[in-house]
Amino acid sequence: MKLLRKLFCREREEAAPFCSAVIVAAGQASRMEGIDKILCPMGGEPLLLYALEPFQASELVDEIVIVTREDLMVPIGTLCSQRGITKVRRVVKGGDSRTESVLAGLGETAPEADLIAIHDGARPFLSLEVMEVAIATARARGAAAPAIPVKDTIKVAQDGVVSQTPERARLFAVQTPQVFEASLIKAALTKAQEEGAVLTDDCSAVERLGFPVCLTEGSEENLKITTPRDLIWGEAILAERMRG
Repeated sequence: MKLLRKLFCREREEAAPFCSAVIVAAGQASRMEGIDKILCPMGGEPLLLYALEPFQASELVDEIVIVTREDLMVPIGTLCSQRGITKVRRVVKGGDSRTESVLAGLGETAPEADLIAIHDGARPFLSLEVMEVAIATARARGAAAPAIPVKDTIKVAQDGVVSQTPERARLFAVQTPQVFEASLIKAALTKAQEEGAVLTDDCSAVERLGFPVCLTEGSEENLKITTPRDLIWGEAILAERMRG
């Protein structure tokens, strides 16, 4: 938390930026073998609830917009109401691509939002510290995302033949929340959509504009639930947290 305090060492009278969180939970879970992961019970609670909790708890986040499938809009709205997730401003329908879904969420954020934190609804183990350092860095630098160093040696291949072995020390696995100055990410994603760019994360849209994205320290626990096996890892993380 020393880094967080350092990044916020500005004049006391300066108003804190308004930060909107856009939680993206609109995917079809095609790799989950029929399991609907967003509301899938894990440790007795719906997976999405864990993803929302740090945003609800943080004083740096002012509102939450959830983007999901049409069939999940009412169940998710009900869940938030029942579990006291009071920062949720809207639950909106996503699009056919990640970019369309994020833009749908951005369109529902408050006009006064200075920062936008975009988080995968399928990442239920985000810590408050990882999130708040990313927000603080984005406030200071314009764009930030947590990441962890890659452990494996990565090969670039074409037609099954290795063409390049990047230096592992320079490779990082990026996570969410990815946090941006509001006008920057809106412009970047709008341009990407207009040009038909296929993006797997939101930093890529900003990078296409030539704007630098700062990496902050992520966490190995901040995994994305993508396959049924990931649920097993998730249960193990919950069990360890309960013991701690």
